Amino acid sequence: MRLTSHDIIRRPMITEKTMAAMAENKYTFIVHQSANKVQVKRAIEEIFNVKVEDVKTMRVEGKTKRVGVHIGKRADYKKAIVKLAEGSSIEFFEGMQ
Repeated sequence: MRLTSHDIIRRPMITEKTMAAMAENKYTFIVHQSANKVQVKRAIEEIFNVKVEDVKTMRVEGKTKRVGVHIGKRADYKKAIVKLAEGSSIEFFEGMQ
């Protein structure tokens, strides 16, 4: 199965911790589970027209949740922390005011 750049990068992960990391030019994305570091780097460079310096990936196991007697599990996912080269940045909130 051939993945396109938009298949590899699912969405950005926006939390307080990732917003603080953006000051250091590090951006966090939810990516396809079978994507490797090289594919993530190429996809980010193609989609956002930036230069990627480093990529770190990790698999996150979904939490088990319980509501009364019902037990469920959140989905597993893979996330990538991408460090951009000096002078590069990504704007997520261009249309928002």
